[in-house]
Amino acid sequence: MSAQRIVFMGTPAFAVASLDALVRAGIDVAAVVTAPDRPAGRGQHLRMSAVKEFALANGILKDRILQPEKLKDPTFHAQLDATGASLYVVVAFRMLPELVWNRPPLGTINLHASMLPDYRGAAPINWAVMNGETRTGVTTFFIRHEIDTGDILLREETPIGPEETAGELHDRLMIIGASLLVRTVQEVLGGRSKSTSQSMESAAELHHAPKLTPESCRIDWHSGVQTVHDHIRGSSPFPGAWSQLVIGDQDPQHFKILKSRVAYRTSDGEAGTANVRGGQFLVRCADGAIEALEIQAEGKRRMDAQSFLRGFHSLPTFRFT
Repeated sequence: MSAQRIVFMGTPAFAVASLDALVRAGIDVAAVVTAPDRPAGRGQHLRMSAVKEFALANGILKDRILQPEKLKDPTFHAQLDATGASLYVVVAFRMLPELVWNRPPLGTINLHASMLPDYRGAAPINWAVMNGETRTGVTTFFIRHEIDTGDILLREETPIGPEETAGELHDRLMIIGASLLVRTVQEVLGGRSKSTSQSMESAAELHHAPKLTPESCRIDWHSGVQTVHDHIRGSSPFPGAWSQLVIGDQDPQHFKILKSRVAYRTSDGEAGTANVRGGQFLVRCADGAIEALEIQAEGKRRMDAQSFLRGFHSLPTFRFT
C-alpha cells in the first residue's frame, strides 16, 4: 500500500528551491531523482547536480538519491516502486515516459513557469520577457502524454518588471513556484485538490516557448527599439542575445549584449550602426537606439560597456550585422 510520501525529480537550481520548501513543510520525501554526475570544467571532474548537492547537504541519504541514465530501465522502476510513494513531483527534469509518470496512485505533478496553457515548452520565462509580456506566473498540473497539457491544479500570477531580465524573473518564479508546489502537494496528498482541464481555458491566442537556439537569440536590429530591448533582457544572462560586431576594418566577431536600456526613440539612422556618445555605447534600431550596458565580446568575460570601451586607445567605428 502506498504511503503519503513523494518522490521528487529535478536537476538545476530552480528545482532546489522547491525541494527545500517541501522538506521544510514536513513532506515525506522518499527519494530524489536527478541527473547522473557529469564531467564539467577544464579538469572534467565529475560534477553533481544542484539538486543532488542540496539533498546530500540536507540529510537525504545517498541511497535515496536515484540517478538513472535511462528512464525506461526496469531497475529504476523497481527502485521507484520500493519507495512506496503515492505521488511523484517533477520540477525542471527530463521528459518522463508514461511508464514512470503513471506509476504512483495519485499521479505525477509538474511545476511550470508560466500561466498554462500559455507558454508551453522548455523556455517559458525567456519567451515571456522576449515577447514583452507584463505578467506571467507559475502553474502546477498533472503530467499527461502531451507536454505541458495536463489538468491544472493551482496557478499564481506575478507582474514582469519593465527592465526585469529573464534571469531575475527566473529567481522570483523559483520562490513563488516553490510555495505554490507545497500547497499543491499538501492538497493532493490530503485529497482536497481540484483540477481543471486546459481545454476549458480561454481560447485566446497561445504562445509557444520552445528551447532557445542560437538563431532565436540573434538580435534583429531592424526591429523596433522596445522589441530589441525585450529580446536582450529575455535572453539574459543565458544564453545571451548576440550579433556580429565589426570593429573598424576587422573581421566580424560574435558579440553578446546582456543588459540594455532604451536610450531614445526616433526614426532616423541606419539599423545596426553604433556610436559612443557621452560614454554611452548606443546601437541604432528601426525606431530608436538602445544603450548597451553589459556586454561580452568573443572570447572575453562579461563586463560593463564602459570597461569594454576603455580598452581602446582611440575609438574605432562600430557596426552590427
